[in-house]
Amino acid sequence: MNTIIKITRSTLSTLFILLVLLVSELGLSSCAQNDLEIRQNFPFEISVMPVPKNIAKDEYVEIRIKIHPEGNFEDTQYHLRYFQFEGTGKLQYYNTQPYFPNDSYRLFEREFRLYYTSTSDVSQSFTVWISDTFGNEKKIEFQFNSKKANGESHAIELMNI
Repeated sequence: MNTIIKITRSTLSTLFILLVLLVSELGLSSCAQNDLEIRQNFPFEISVMPVPKNIAKDEYVEIRIKIHPEGNFEDTQYHLRYFQFEGTGKLQYYNTQPYFPNDSYRLFEREFRLYYTSTSDVSQSFTVWISDTFGNEKKIEFQFNSKKANGESHAIELMNI
């Protein structure tokens, strides 16, 4: 009878160990199957406050821009570049040096102000591209008409593309 009890205790111990191993294996495999997906790439929209309708030579216009991402990934970096295709002028961030056309400049804030200064007497058009580290990009087009000496007001076009 002692032999039967010893076998039963030995068998129970073995079964208990197998059960513990089986439960731990199921727990580990379920963790591996439910990997948490971390999203980093969030598309964004741009809003621009209204700007004056016309500009004269040597005048400047303040352009307020805000980036609205769909989500928040703190390591996302935003960059700005611009190209002027009609007239001449200077675009700059606050009191920094004016931007060079088609060069990329890092933006350190999602809400910022640019200053455009006219250097010509004719209409002026330029585009601003804002992109992020994941290849998302938005284009904003500005078109200023030259301010006439008689004070006439001309429309400005602002298009989000």
